[in-house]
Amino acid sequence: MNEKDKKAYLASIKSQDTEEFLDLWFYRPLGFRCALFFRNRHIHPNIVTIISILLGAGAGICFAQENLRWNILGMLLLMWANLYDSTDGQLARITGQKTRWGRILDGFAGDVWFFFIYAAIAVRTTFQPIPFAPEYQWGVLIWIMCSFAGFWVHGSQCQLADYYRNIHLYFINEVNGNEFDNSDAQRQQFKETSWKGNFFWKIFLHFYIDYTANQERMSPKFQKFIATVKNRYGTEIPKWLREEFRKGSLPLMKYTNILTFNSRFIMLWFSMLIGELWFYLFFELVILMSIFMYMRYKHEKMCQRLTNKIEAENAKH
Repeated sequence: MNEKDKKAYLASIKSQDTEEFLDLWFYRPLGFRCALFFRNRHIHPNIVTIISILLGAGAGICFAQENLRWNILGMLLLMWANLYDSTDGQLARITGQKTRWGRILDGFAGDVWFFFIYAAIAVRTTFQPIPFAPEYQWGVLIWIMCSFAGFWVHGSQCQLADYYRNIHLYFINEVNGNEFDNSDAQRQQFKETSWKGNFFWKIFLHFYIDYTANQERMSPKFQKFIATVKNRYGTEIPKWLREEFRKGSLPLMKYTNILTFNSRFIMLWFSMLIGELWFYLFFELVILMSIFMYMRYKHEKMCQRLTNKIEAENAKH
């Protein structure tokens, strides 16, 4: 890679702080090559995102088959989908085609993948015996578990992990170029946007309001902290606060990465190989949920401490 391409590559990733090792080693370099390919053919990042949605849905359909060859094909499709999920963002950054549509659509992509994956787990496991109680089949229980894991647990984990990464980027960027969205701003935009000619955008905004509102509900102490910061400093956040926030937030970035794609992919592949897909649900509901709760506790504790420090500083003045 020449110097020009190296600079373009570094500009195509968000931050070394928030990138996972496997992404930096595999998905980001390959995604950059794919981004150059699409850029040279004037293909919009949103088209790449839509392709990734179709690939991820196809992977889920393959997982529903009780055949290892189909499962391997599903894994390859899911890797391809995740590659394009990396590519679309990199393409948007190197071409300056970042849009709100793209950001929301990008988040929607992973939801579609795992909707099909959880459905595949339920379909394959319904008539299998329950471990340690082989006289009983999973039946409707596996559908309840998949619904709970997919619509609440998985969603909450990914939403908060994404939120924490965006917050981290906001505080380490001195020009505040990584502003994170809030539900009040989305509600206002929803009210100001006419249904006429904006039907699908209004539908997206409706669901995005819920998405951002849920992020805020899960982080009450951060909401108080950011309100205190903006009230005290406006957009001119002092260097000491940026550095102290980064010091506390950086160790949590590894947990945000665990809660996203790669760890899930590895565990899903392991569960496929042993033929026990319920094991992935155990990983989701017990292991990842424990990591989620610990990450949230540490982040909220840090925000409370920094809020107290700013308030103490105000009292002195």
